[in-house]
Amino acid sequence: MKFNYYGFKAIYFHEMNRFLRTVGQSLLSPLISTSLYFVVFGSVIGGYIEKIDGVSYGSYIVPGLLMLTLLTQSISNTSFGIFFPKFNGTINEILAAPISTLEIVLAFVGAGATKTLIVGAVIYLTATLFADVTVEYPILMIFLLVLVSFTFALFGFLIGFVSKNFEQMSIIPSLVITPMVFLGGSLYSLDMLPPFWQTVSYFNPVVYLIDGLRFSFYGISDFNIWISVGSMLSFLVICVISVSILLKKGYNIKS
Repeated sequence: MKFNYYGFKAIYFHEMNRFLRTVGQSLLSPLISTSLYFVVFGSVIGGYIEKIDGVSYGSYIVPGLLMLTLLTQSISNTSFGIFFPKFNGTINEILAAPISTLEIVLAFVGAGATKTLIVGAVIYLTATLFADVTVEYPILMIFLLVLVSFTFALFGFLIGFVSKNFEQMSIIPSLVITPMVFLGGSLYSLDMLPPFWQTVSYFNPVVYLIDGLRFSFYGISDFNIWISVGSMLSFLVICVISVSILLKKGYNIKS
């Protein structure tokens, strides 16, 4: 089957244009909130904390805050992108167009991941203003950023696809993802925790994502880097299978 490039491009750039129209919410909001994290945690609290694994506290939290931005933005971008057409009925026009479901998913997820990477790049540049940031393995860092952005953009597509209202769409990002990031070592080292809570943290998958990204920055980690990459690829496969099954059944759209 021939790939419908024009249909893909239409959806992709429509989503990117929405990003430009809401740049205040899409870009400035995470930029301001992340800057506040650096001011409060990096500058104020960081002054009372010794270096962690030879890295200053302000620099140490950069990968964690970057991962927080990537996860929340990836999910929100694509979940809203697919949910809003369902909400106002324009999803029927997309389904009626000569474009396959694969091309629809690639367009929405690609746009969501692109917007997330733009925000992530801005957050990274902002971090350099507040902390001494170095990247030991730049290729690994870029690979992880792209992998996380696309994986969680696909997860966001899945959330928006199955949600029936705005409340359902916000449950997982606000009540699951954000707490997992804060409890995943984004602002502290696992060595700082008591043994019991260290063991509990091992069951938090976000711990391995943050640890892998921190390794790409400073070459320090609590786990093998392949655990981080493997867990991310496994979750990507699960999302691909889930979206494929739901699209084939036309769940929550064709009914």
